[in-house]
Amino acid sequence: MLHMTQHRIDAIQNRIQIIKQKLTEVGVMRPGSLTMQTRSTADKAFEYWQLSYTHKMKSRTDYVRKDLVKQTQAQVNEFKKFKKLMDEWTDLAIEQAKLIVKIG
Repeated sequence: MLHMTQHRIDAIQNRIQIIKQKLTEVGVMRPGSLTMQTRSTADKAFEYWQLSYTHKMKSRTDYVRKDLVKQTQAQVNEFKKFKKLMDEWTDLAIEQAKLIVKIG
């Protein structure tokens, strides 16, 4: 049992090292969700892009010019990649801490 636990701890440490390396490769990022909105007035309707996100417990909305939509979406995708890596690292760190306590 002790051997299997130590083997799992080693595997976790290896995966954490890989995650750390991948984090250094994350590019420019922005949190949020990029969506196209439509606003109608009495005589016409128009579309615009909006980036909505929450940061430091404050909800925010930024308007995005049409020529920056691709770039902004790429930044949102980078943030999602970052969050996924950080969530995995956190899960592994919790498991690792529990295993270390277990083997004393």
